[in-house]
Amino acid sequence: MSNWLLGTLIVGVFTVVGLAGLYLTRPLVRRLHLIDHSHNDIVGFYLAAVTVFYGITLGLVAVGTWETYSEVENRVDHEAIAVGALYRDIGAYPEPVRSALQNDLRTYTRQVIDVGWPMQQRGIVPNNASGALSDFQRDFMSFEPTTERQKIIAAEAYRAFNDLTESRRARLNSVTAELPGPLWLVVIAGAILSIATTWFFHTASFKMHLWMTIMFSALIGLLIYLVASLDNPYRGRVSVTPEPLERVYQQIMVSQPK
Repeated sequence: MSNWLLGTLIVGVFTVVGLAGLYLTRPLVRRLHLIDHSHNDIVGFYLAAVTVFYGITLGLVAVGTWETYSEVENRVDHEAIAVGALYRDIGAYPEPVRSALQNDLRTYTRQVIDVGWPMQQRGIVPNNASGALSDFQRDFMSFEPTTERQKIIAAEAYRAFNDLTESRRARLNSVTAELPGPLWLVVIAGAILSIATTWFFHTASFKMHLWMTIMFSALIGLLIYLVASLDNPYRGRVSVTPEPLERVYQQIMVSQPK
């Protein structure tokens, strides 16, 4: 679903809820206000209290989802950096080990981009690239450095390989990262309660109340759209992409002999 369609749908749903509740509660509110606008000050006090508590809660949720999104982006960047560093390190290895290792890394990177990423976007933890990484580890461990220079390069490559595996594991662990169900329940229920509180106002101009309800409901819908679009960083149009890995592949690996 595109961003504009998702946003329109969420804002539209909450606006409809606000308007439907406003029309349905008009007869009851008129009876509750014994004198015109007699309880508006009390309703305003409760609306302020509800919106403050809900605003704080929704703000913390939005900040949390953004932090999760940013952390996932950083993990992908870190994995791309580790892949690039490892590829450059093994470029100093002698043949035929060098070609075998570089080919394994190219295969791993393409499998992550072309196969693993679409699976992540469907909420599936991919394991397709583990074979290529295992092949790399086998070829990598089979090489025995003989000179001091080779030993230094092998130690640096080993560090980069460990960094890559840790980054990959962190990425896979974040595939299913999303807001838990109870927290979504609080967000949705709080939105409905906040909108419902506005129905208890009694105004001389119903048209003014109507437009205030529309704007308030639309604002709530926009905030929830923000949380929904950032929730689960690998899904939706606003999602983490494999662009850092693709950039490393194109800039470092693609020009190498295969």
